Amino acid sequence: MLNQLTISELTAKLARREVSAREATQACLDQIARVDGAIHAFISHDAADALAQADAADKELSQGGRTARCLLGVPIAVKDVLAVKNQPLNCASKILGNFISPYDATVIEKLKAAGAIVFGRLNMDEFAMGSSTENSAFGLTRNPWDTTRIPGGSSGGSAAAVAADECLASLGSDTGGSIRQPAALCGCVGLKPTYGRVSRYGLVAFASSLDQIGPFTKDVRDAATLLGVLSGVDPRDSTSVPQPVPDYAAALTGDIKGLKLGLPREYLIGGLDPEVKAAVDAAVKKFTELGAEIVEISLPHTDYAVATYYIIATAEASANLARFDGIRYGARVEGADSIELYARTRGAGFGPEVKRRIILGTYVLSSGYHDAYYLQAQKVRTLIRNDFLRAFEKVDAIVTPTTPTAAFRAGEKSGDPLQMYLSDIFTISCNLAGIPGISLPCGFTKAPKLPIGLQLLGQPFGEASLLKIAHAYEQSTPWHKEKAAL
Repeated sequence: MLNQLTISELTAKLARREVSAREATQACLDQIARVDGAIHAFISHDAADALAQADAADKELSQGGRTARCLLGVPIAVKDVLAVKNQPLNCASKILGNFISPYDATVIEKLKAAGAIVFGRLNMDEFAMGSSTENSAFGLTRNPWDTTRIPGGSSGGSAAAVAADECLASLGSDTGGSIRQPAALCGCVGLKPTYGRVSRYGLVAFASSLDQIGPFTKDVRDAATLLGVLSGVDPRDSTSVPQPVPDYAAALTGDIKGLKLGLPREYLIGGLDPEVKAAVDAAVKKFTELGAEIVEISLPHTDYAVATYYIIATAEASANLARFDGIRYGARVEGADSIELYARTRGAGFGPEVKRRIILGTYVLSSGYHDAYYLQAQKVRTLIRNDFLRAFEKVDAIVTPTTPTAAFRAGEKSGDPLQMYLSDIFTISCNLAGIPGISLPCGFTKAPKLPIGLQLLGQPFGEASLLKIAHAYEQSTPWHKEKAAL
């Protein structure tokens, strides 16, 4: 089935004219029709537009266009937080109403320039605030491995769509683990690049100093391919860094002999599920068999990461979401004056988790509390980043679990926000430090069979080394070849 192929497998078949882009796209559309009623990864998709893009790709392929555009004819779906011209942009929220994006995000321009078939809006936690994709105005997304369970969040639709073979790859955003955590829970590869590596222009902001766009793929090679397409400086994003973009695919040599991998003692905590710990331990053993050296390290400020994150992220969310006022665009609920209009519009338009975070963020920024909370959190953030930089003086990458448990049941933690926030305990520090991280499959729980994710963290702009290590592990294990029984 063409929808089950990786990007590299499909592009090879397209180049040889064994299959067409229309056939590949139709296979994805057929899979969506077959399984998405149960999974609900997609909020919407335009089949006619996708097939029209596929026909254009086939025309170019027939004229020998494959060599110039590395994603020509590849169907890729998009999280509903990225602007795609003439497509809906809702951020899984009521407050944006029937808003249609008037422009393309930079990453969408890059996908289109590489020839990708960009289609569909993928479900997510509203404004990317959540860890389970249960906070969506469009209903919850379910895990393809067990539809009674969550797919993770906030990019749950992006992970579920790839795991269910409804697209060949997808884009998501990661503010505190929102790519890596759902990738782990759905059994696919999720990559969060270094802050500044990929332009955020056209990404609806949650927390501007933490947000980063990245890919979900079926294997590490595809992640390398997509990162190469997405990366690069962008004059429209002042935080993007003018750093050279290496050939990430060329780094996948399979040879990691002599590399040093750090194992942080703070991440092997009491709340870690025994099956997750066993899978990560087995992965560490595999790395030693591949010739890497395991070094125990310490990241002493790890205990402060969750509290620090939920001060900084909510403060930035409070500022960023102030623009949703019912006046310039989106849904609007009339009031007697502008203050009442704001209150009614936001009261009706935002969901409970978004309101919770806005209130918390407004509080920590308020007079008398700014220095006690926000300024202090920024200082701790610097300590956390310095922990990582010191560790990278000794090791080439850091190995951790991605999540403390496998996917939990829908509704299990929705009544306890603090328990939900702890789902991201291993992923949050990466965003605070601005470093790259990748999650890839490293095993399964026994009953029920649920994916377990391994996280690798790398030096700033060290994605090439990170991908090399991830690829060497992946190719020596069978986990990435497993498929959910849909």
